[in-house]
Amino acid sequence: MAATDITQIKIGAHMVGIVGLKSAVEELAPDFAHGSDDTVAAGLLKRLSRQNYIPAKAQANYGRAFVREFRKFLGQPYKKDSSGILEIKVLGPGCAQCDRLEKDVMDVLSAMNQAADLEHVRNIKEIAKYGVMGMPALVINGRIMCGGKLPSKSKIKGWLEETT
Repeated sequence: MAATDITQIKIGAHMVGIVGLKSAVEELAPDFAHGSDDTVAAGLLKRLSRQNYIPAKAQANYGRAFVREFRKFLGQPYKKDSSGILEIKVLGPGCAQCDRLEKDVMDVLSAMNQAADLEHVRNIKEIAKYGVMGMPALVINGRIMCGGKLPSKSKIKGWLEETT
């Protein structure tokens, strides 16, 4: 396991760093790819509990989150997080337009009095996973809303209203 194998995942309404998730998923994928969600959750919980503190009361929530990440890795259908909080990602290396999009999204969320989990993804390898050709790009709840241009605040507001 690489020293930097820490993955941020959403567990309930919180973002949590998990040590060794990527390597555990890669290792278990061949044997558990067609397993039930309960089997996958049990296998990942057992493996990841060695390196991460997982509270006993939260094991079911962690298990569901691990299954979601496992299914995403394999490109299989998975249950979306049902916390009800919008998940917004601004994709871009940190240029002026990308930073402007992030600020515009924050302004619109503030004006709407809307809570959201907003992340600015700057890592090119992570951005490439979305398959966008131009930046900045905006992703709301896993759906790419735009790429390669800076949308107006009214357009951003419309997209946010569609998803709430």
